[in-house]
Amino acid sequence: MSYRTISEHGFRSKYYPKRMFRFKQFNVDQTGCAMKINTDGVLLGAMVTANNPQNILDIGTGTGVIAMMLAQRFTSTNIDAVEIDEQAASTANANFQNSPFQSRLTLYPGSFEHFFDQHPQIKYDLIVSNPPFYINSLQSPTIKINLAKHAAEGFFEKLIASIVNRLTEHGLCWLILPVDTSELIKGIAKQHGLHLQKIINVHSFQKDNPHREIVVFGRNAEASVQIDQFNIYEDVNIYSAAYRQLLKPYFLAF
Repeated sequence: MSYRTISEHGFRSKYYPKRMFRFKQFNVDQTGCAMKINTDGVLLGAMVTANNPQNILDIGTGTGVIAMMLAQRFTSTNIDAVEIDEQAASTANANFQNSPFQSRLTLYPGSFEHFFDQHPQIKYDLIVSNPPFYINSLQSPTIKINLAKHAAEGFFEKLIASIVNRLTEHGLCWLILPVDTSELIKGIAKQHGLHLQKIINVHSFQKDNPHREIVVFGRNAEASVQIDQFNIYEDVNIYSAAYRQLLKPYFLAF
């Protein structure tokens, strides 16, 4: 499935000309953000489950949409968000301040490595990320797109090594990834003592091969891995009932 943005009405389109994306409870300005609101991000934001998390971290927040979706769902939770791109960080911070959740959202500009170095004691019940994932692929022609979509060598090793030290005892890490990248991450996570808890295979259509996996890691080595399938479409240009139900709390169209 090619990368596409989502229109204000909940439908995917190749280009989304409006800078402002309106949700039911908040708005997202996309000015200066290389990675616009997209299907991967909103699926992750809507699917994440956790047992009464008190502190959440969103790594690579982009526009801030995932963080705000989680703030809408978990109404007493404090959410930190890290973004390395300076312009995107500025836009995300403005989105946070203009949202009804602004008192519970904090934006930290810079890399996740720098953030963790500056806050060595902080731990999270939930860490989420829609990370850059095109490993060893051709680099994008612009710096911003390259920064947003391409993982440098060793990126995921550093990411997982950092996450494992920042999860609480029962904390969970949720990531959305292409299937091949997901296989790499599973191996890295196991090496660092993070154990697979759940896989959600994301399909465009029921009969298609999955093009994304949402993977959930935690410290529980004894947990049986739950495997689910999620279909975005039931027919061409017709969203599945599951997709519509999942995003109904957020999208104006649903």
